[in-house]
Amino acid sequence: MLAISSVLCYTFSMNKTVLEGVSAPIIEYIENLEARIENLTELLILAQNARFGSSSEKAKYILDDGFEQDTLFNEAEAYADEDVGEDEPETVTVEKHERKAKRTREELAENLPVKETVIDVPEEDRICGICEGSLNAIGRELVRRELGMIPAQAFVEETYRINYGCKCCLEESDEANIVKPDVPAPVVKRGLASPGSVAYVMYQKFVNSMPLYRQSKDLANFGVEIPRSTLANWIIFTSLNWLLPLWLALKAILLESPVINADESVLQVLKEPGKTPQSDSYMWVYCTGKYLERSPPIILFEYRSSRAGENPKAFLEGVNNPYLQTDGYKAYNSVENVVHCGCWSHMRRYVKEAMPKDAPKDNVARIGFEICQELFLLERKFEDMTPEERVTQRLVQSKPVLDKFYDWVSNVNPLAGSKLAKAITYAINQKVKLSAFLLDGRIDLSNNFAENQIRPFVVGRKNFLFCDSVRGAKASAVAYSIVRTATENGLNPYQYMLYLFTHLPTVLTKNPDADLSSFFPWSEVIQAKCKYAQGEKGQLSLLC
Repeated sequence: MLAISSVLCYTFSMNKTVLEGVSAPIIEYIENLEARIENLTELLILAQNARFGSSSEKAKYILDDGFEQDTLFNEAEAYADEDVGEDEPETVTVEKHERKAKRTREELAENLPVKETVIDVPEEDRICGICEGSLNAIGRELVRRELGMIPAQAFVEETYRINYGCKCCLEESDEANIVKPDVPAPVVKRGLASPGSVAYVMYQKFVNSMPLYRQSKDLANFGVEIPRSTLANWIIFTSLNWLLPLWLALKAILLESPVINADESVLQVLKEPGKTPQSDSYMWVYCTGKYLERSPPIILFEYRSSRAGENPKAFLEGVNNPYLQTDGYKAYNSVENVVHCGCWSHMRRYVKEAMPKDAPKDNVARIGFEICQELFLLERKFEDMTPEERVTQRLVQSKPVLDKFYDWVSNVNPLAGSKLAKAITYAINQKVKLSAFLLDGRIDLSNNFAENQIRPFVVGRKNFLFCDSVRGAKASAVAYSIVRTATENGLNPYQYMLYLFTHLPTVLTKNPDADLSSFFPWSEVIQAKCKYAQGEKGQLSLLC
């Protein structure tokens, strides 16, 4: 039957006059088979592109036929330039614009300590070969300057305190008045962990995506045998006891933001109550908008056991009419008292997936993709404008492009079930949300800012694969929040966590409800102590 259907489909497509005497039901059956074959072929091409093709959505990777993809194995050769040294001019002109050149050696080493290696003439050779007189030093010559590195070092920190007693009281009453200085609270009670060791473990896991089992093996190379279960306990205890209060304080500020972006990604938790280890849980991310002036960026992760709409609704409870920008996932519709905004990156992606490889310029999907690209090119021009200027220019320049896109949508007649049909359906259903960027210059064209924040978690997930327990997943969410917020505020995440673990235990032990505003990443104290490459010349500031 399948062979007969294939022959009929081929005959029908090549010469329809052959089937003039065939009944209408058979012709309809053949047409349905053709549509199914076309859809299956499209899915096959899409699967091949997902596995072997470029994942970038930039137009030059999609529309430029002459582009050649760099691979992992020729990266050094592809990016090396034999004619370019390390000392570059201040700017380089490239294709009608200027970009900042690579940093010079002096700039790279500006804030690093200097270790000098002096090469001297042996004492027995300090005799003139002509007159046999003694040679005298006449100066020192700089031969070369190189970048040296020292691997991580483990050591034992011993904390002592000096106690004082009154001799007069001892002589008069045989009881000395003893005064002892206050000792900072430990980061982990009765544990081996120090602020520096916990900050280092968390930096390796949540910044460099190094799993704990690999860290345990790495520490063994330094002569320190610490099982990964101990490292996990350090992370869980410090995150839920010292970082969680800071997370809650940051959340209160985020909920007052006029623009909030949100996204979610899957996470596997092995010991989730009431669920099998193979089932999916989710990590949600919420962040302040990209275009908020005088408002520091805040990125907060939250672990939830499901992808239901009750999760964003619960997190954003109490917000008052902000713009909420997300992808088209319907769970976000449950959030009330917000203006929902759509994501043009998702719209462009759906149209891109409908494009065949090497699509001609008159291909209907390519036309839609290029219209989407016009909006993104305009946004580049508006990047440095104020929100007021941006919304004005959008109404003047972007709105006609938006209208042109929906004229294209209304004139497309896609094959039912095809990728293009899904793209058109998405465009129609999301029209109000996709048009919301015209309302306010603080709204971004896409939800890429939130997606970029969740990407480090996705990279880390590929390495550590899953969380063992719910407490571990919650601790990871808090740690990722602090790390990503610190990074977006220009801080060195290791230095910032080191400062937090040095001071927060003492502050929160004395007063669990203490004001933590001085620990916010944008506070003057934190900015002064934990910025990248801080410290006087000749001294690398790694300890806050």
